[in-house]
Amino acid sequence: MSSETPIDPEAIENLRALTPDDPDSFLRDIIGIFLDDTPARIAELRQSMASGDREQFTRAAHSIKGSSSNLGTTQLRTISAELEQRGKTEPITGLATRVDDLDQAFSVAKQALEKLLPPV
Repeated sequence: MSSETPIDPEAIENLRALTPDDPDSFLRDIIGIFLDDTPARIAELRQSMASGDREQFTRAAHSIKGSSSNLGTTQLRTISAELEQRGKTEPITGLATRVDDLDQAFSVAKQALEKLLPPV
């Protein structure tokens, strides 16, 4: 794992700027969707590796890449982009270690995102 910051503060500020009257409302919604959806996409990566479904694998990696990019979760975005690219050209069964890395990066990003917002 890299020592880079798990969340790009500029991405967070850009999201907050979308709702200036209540800067945390939209951010809270986006973070909630991300935290609910990403584990399902990681499960899709694992399931598609087991079944050999390259299309589903690259689609799940692409989905994680997009959402992590929107929230500025830098490591998660980097690994998901790598998985998407490698999933197009390499046997996906050989990418299990990187999926594990992605899962760990999600845990780090989740902790950082949860700290961004005060409790409701």
